[in-house]
Amino acid sequence: MRKHFKSCEAGSSASRVQSSAPDRTTALGQGRSDDSGFLAAWKELLGALRLPSVPLRRGRKPRVALAALLAALVYHVMNPTGTLAEHFARLFEDALCDSACSDRRARLPWRIFAELMQRVLRPLARKRRHPEAFWREWLLVALDGTQHSVTNTPQNNAALRKAKARRGRAAFAKISTSVLLELGLHNPLAAAIGHKGQSEWALSLRLLARLPKKSLVLADRLSGCAAFAAPAWRACRRVGSHFLLRARTQIKVQVVRRLKDGSRLVRVPVRKKGQPRLILEWLELREIRVPLHRPGHRPTELRLWPTLLDPTTAPASELVELYAKRWEHELFYRELKRQLRKSGLLQSHTGPTAAQEIAALVLAAALLARERDRAAADQVPVLRVSFLKLLELLKPLWLVLALGGDLLSARQKEQLTERFYEPAPTHLTPKRRQRSCPRKIRQPVSGWPRLLENEYWESPVTFTFA
Repeated sequence: MRKHFKSCEAGSSASRVQSSAPDRTTALGQGRSDDSGFLAAWKELLGALRLPSVPLRRGRKPRVALAALLAALVYHVMNPTGTLAEHFARLFEDALCDSACSDRRARLPWRIFAELMQRVLRPLARKRRHPEAFWREWLLVALDGTQHSVTNTPQNNAALRKAKARRGRAAFAKISTSVLLELGLHNPLAAAIGHKGQSEWALSLRLLARLPKKSLVLADRLSGCAAFAAPAWRACRRVGSHFLLRARTQIKVQVVRRLKDGSRLVRVPVRKKGQPRLILEWLELREIRVPLHRPGHRPTELRLWPTLLDPTTAPASELVELYAKRWEHELFYRELKRQLRKSGLLQSHTGPTAAQEIAALVLAAALLARERDRAAADQVPVLRVSFLKLLELLKPLWLVLALGGDLLSARQKEQLTERFYEPAPTHLTPKRRQRSCPRKIRQPVSGWPRLLENEYWESPVTFTFA
């Protein structure tokens, strides 16, 4: 089992920073003989990759290296209490005032965070170690977006727009984020953040270029149209992958033939934007129509578009049950917002720094996915290890290793880390029961039914092919 008490080699590229201005803090572990705890986990996440460089600027050279500032920012978003300056001092035993932290963050270009996520985020699942992360030979990934609320500062209110609600404007402005997620481990593979007000649709289209090889991409109804399916199909063919989209009900298609498992082979027209009568191309897809039945409720129809056309290798019944795994993406966002950050609002006061905070959250999620995999120790599925329990145990371990870096020997750090991981597989969540929640909201904006009383049903969902 790998452990987070070993130091990186002094000559490794992970411990050097590619910067045009020489800093006094040239490595992550300034003032320490070795890195342990969070810093070792952060270096393992970076691997042998170099960090993006900062362009030359006029004025005094920065005293703190970019590598140290980025590490402290990721550590900061994982701790709901304390300032960035306090967390920087805890990690590096060096003083940095709050105004200096704010000034450095305000001057950092967004390119730094975009390149960092592109270099660091990568697949983690292996077929032999994580069979639950695969369906047959395909790696299960999902593409979905969310929105983060920002505080009502004058800078945010001037730069970001608030959506319309039933009683006027929304309480907080939003920043859209789209994440390509490895479902079996809740490991982000790529992320696009709307730091300039981009929509979830535009951000999801951008992530199609980051699809991993031999993967099966699951996406909801926002992506279930020909305008999204066409570029998604081209991106999948480029890397040998497939997608499974939930199509919108109002789209009309041409039925080619009915297949033996109840699905259909259809042709979907791709129309020119602004000129719906002009058809640019036709997509040949499979269509699965499944009425879902819940006791005491009206049946609803599930319409799926898979690019797996052979019903013998990809039966329709298995694809219908497989699509339910897309809900893991919603659980990932709950971990990111409610358990990792423990706040409904981002703490940054400007739009660019709010986007940096979201990027740090995504990087922290990737780091914790590796810790979760290590805690599972190939004994249980990774997602059975409680995210919240593991996080609440990791933070005191990292605090002890940070404060006692010069008091504990390497052997003591090793024993402490081993004792932490020994009981970790016992902190498991119970097996999930089948349950569904009503698709209603308390203050509907469009045609959603209004939620007045909470309703739950635990009966199994049955389906028949149309």
